[in-house]
Formats: sequence, structure tokens, C-alpha cells
Amino acid sequence: MTEGIILKGIGGFYYVDTADGLIECKARGRFRKTVGKPIVGDRVTLEIQPEDGTGYLLDIAPRKNSLVRPAVANLDLLVAVASAAPPVTDPFLIDKVTAIAVHKGIDALVVINKTDSDPGDELFDTYRRSGIDALRVSARTGEGIDALRERLRGRVAAFAGNSGVGKSSVLNRIDPQFSAEVGAISDRIGRGKHTTRHVELHPIGNGGYIADTPGFSSFETEQMDLVLAEDLQYAFPEFAPYLGQCRFTGCAHVKEKGCAVRAAVEAGEIAPSRHDSYVKLYESVKDLKEWELSKGGTR
Repeated sequence: MTEGIILKGIGGFYYVDTADGLIECKARGRFRKTVGKPIVGDRVTLEIQPEDGTGYLLDIAPRKNSLVRPAVANLDLLVAVASAAPPVTDPFLIDKVTAIAVHKGIDALVVINKTDSDPGDELFDTYRRSGIDALRVSARTGEGIDALRERLRGRVAAFAGNSGVGKSSVLNRIDPQFSAEVGAISDRIGRGKHTTRHVELHPIGNGGYIADTPGFSSFETEQMDLVLAEDLQYAFPEFAPYLGQCRFTGCAHVKEKGCAVRAAVEAGEIAPSRHDSYVKLYESVKDLKEWELSKGGTR
């Protein structure tokens, strides 16, 4: 028996990174009653066929976490690539990704690219104050890339970023072997052209793996349907000191009087943009019922 990690899945075939190299495998088809269909990031046990070197997946280890879109499992780090230079990232897009990460027990990192054009001071301060790690880099000059590589050492990380922020350029700086297609920014509409088409894990030289994702469009607000409204408050780390301090039990922290979270926003302890994102996410999930979670959170 051989163990490994699924790097990609195409047309019913799974490509597993093992101590014996990359092995093309098929699934035995008995996983639907346990973890479900194998996905990228799964830790698996396989049997290699001596006649042709291909394999069969025999077992999938329990997942410590997984995302629905993009379908990837066992992440250690979720990286939101953003930019204060055109096209400027809407903080709500970052906050969707970091909220998903915190809720699922995945470390979150906000990487602010294009610092050679704009250092992104406001973005950087917002996330450092929130308790979410932030790092400034420039894919063009290489600034901050070594520090980013160190964050990735020995970890499985997924990258997300709205089109045009230079996510593919950052990935290529981390490891030139990525050969990620870099899309040119459209001057006419001020947004980047969509370039990444599927999720795939790439081994990097420090024992880690990186999953590129198809951009923030993969993290639609419906992804947050996996979080009940009453649990969403815990996905914003900076809310923690104020939870349980509100005047009324069951405070939604949206517009209630005597809300300790809102008071912290007014006092400058919580960034208004972060609370705005929380309210927007709360409105999208407030009617979600617990039984809907078993159906994947779709409505």
C-alpha cells in the first residue's frame, strides 16, 4: 500500500503525489458512503498495479476541512490576494474568503500585491488589527516574496483573488515552475481577464503545496450558506472581546441598540469595512435553517 495526496482530478482519473512519484489512479467507487467523491487535497491510500504503474484509490483519510467551491480538502492556509492599486479590491471580497477560512478552522492570510504602485496601508492596518495575518508583496519587484514562501513552508494553501490583482504573477514568483497563465488587465473595463480554469495542487520546494483557484468568483456569497447566521459572528476574530457584552441576548450585531460590537465600531476598535461585510453576509444567511446545511447550504 502507498500513501499520497491528490494533486488533481480529471475525467475520473486522480493524480496522486507519492514517495514513488506521481501516480495516475482510479477510484474503487465506494467512497460515496463515507467522505464522498475524492477531491484535490485528499490524503489517500492506494494500491499500485505492477503491470502498468497505475493505481487504485483504496481509502481516503478523514478530512480536517474542505471547501465546496473550489472543491479542495485539508487546507492549512487560505490566502486572499488583494491590491490597493487598480483594479482595487473590494474589502467585501476579502472578508468573504477570510470568514470562510476562520469558520472552517483554516488560517487566513491577506496578501496585498502591487505595493510598488500602492503600499495598501489601509488594507494592511485593517487586517492586522482584525487578528488576520497580512503581508505586503510586489510580484513585479519581488518584495515580500521570501516572507510569503516562509508562510507556505510545509503547508497546503489555496490562493484566491479577484481578476487583475496579480494572483498568477505572485504564484509564478513563488515558484517559476507554476507557468501560470498571466492575464493582461483590460484597460477598457479596468478588470483582469479570467485565466485560471481548474483547481490543482502544485508541490513547492519547501514541503508545501499550493492550490490555485478560479478567483473570487468561486467564493460566491452562497458559499457562506455553510455558516448559520448565529455562527457568523465567530468568523470575525475582532468581534470576540465584545461577544456576550451586548444589552440583549441573541444580538445580531447589525442595527440593535446596546450592541457592544457596533459600539466598538463607533469607537474605532473594529474597522467599519469589516462590520459592513459582516452585515452583508449576515443578511445573506439570516434565513438559513440548520437542516439546510445537510443539503450543502443551497437554496
